[in-house]
Amino acid sequence: MTNQIASPDVTKEAIDTINGMVFGFVEILPLIAIAIVVFLLFWFIASTTRRMVERYAERSEKHAGAAVAFGRLAYFAIVVLGFLIAVTIAFPTITPAKMFSALGIGGVAIGFAFKDIFQNLLAGILILVRQPFRVGDEITSGDFTGTVEKIETRATFIRTYDGKRIIVPNSKIYTEPVTVITAYGILRTEYDVGIGYGDNVSQARKIALEAVSAVDGVLADPAPDVLLWDLAGSSQNLRVRWWTDPTRASVVKVKDRVLEAVATKLSAASIDLPFPTSVVLLHDQTEESDGDRTRQREGWPAGANPPRPRPIASRRRPDE
Repeated sequence: MTNQIASPDVTKEAIDTINGMVFGFVEILPLIAIAIVVFLLFWFIASTTRRMVERYAERSEKHAGAAVAFGRLAYFAIVVLGFLIAVTIAFPTITPAKMFSALGIGGVAIGFAFKDIFQNLLAGILILVRQPFRVGDEITSGDFTGTVEKIETRATFIRTYDGKRIIVPNSKIYTEPVTVITAYGILRTEYDVGIGYGDNVSQARKIALEAVSAVDGVLADPAPDVLLWDLAGSSQNLRVRWWTDPTRASVVKVKDRVLEAVATKLSAASIDLPFPTSVVLLHDQTEESDGDRTRQREGWPAGANPPRPRPIASRRRPDE
């Protein structure tokens, strides 16, 4: 077996290549150092800008969410700009035109890959800027109702009344209807109370209004009211309406006191509070004992001479 020895030309070419790489790296070391310094400078500017915006947010409670969002965006934009400038300094062959061209081609792919993330980000910024609701508000979004704990650029955190945390994407909140329960500082609650048809509506309405007006937690302005709302099958329905603080705890507690007070006052005044009733008539319309068909009409044809009923036992099939 003979050992194959590399030719002197191949060895010299490899050594020259390695030497060229080493010398080239040494030549760009100053540029890399300058690029690192430039990037650190931009990073320092970005961090300082973010801290300044966050301090402003601490002083301005009204615009706190929007300030934090813009602080984060400013930090990200300045850091990315610093990185691009540092790359062009370290590698002079990479021109800004080539870099932006590459970013444009890659941006399309990134946009499709992270479409949902960008939608949530944009929706979160719009929510923080426009502030349709704030942290601490009680809202209903889709099937969930609760208190807003936190608004981030990606999602909104809701604490439900039964102690669950719901994380709702901002794109869903921004594109679908949202009910802000605490938007106006007051909330109206209503409940239907049925009284008997033999009772005096005006008297019952006066008693119910006095009862609800005396309940602690019911606002005097706007004042409560009681309306005759429906003539139902078993009762005359009065709709009792009152205003309270919009928070869930207040609404539930005041409603409990209102219903107790109204029921107690109406009962004390001998006002009937009927429950739904229905009457079912059961009879065999084929029997003579059912009555006069000219007067009792259930299920029979009209006319002065209706057919006579036949007992069931007398009915026979044609083939019998």
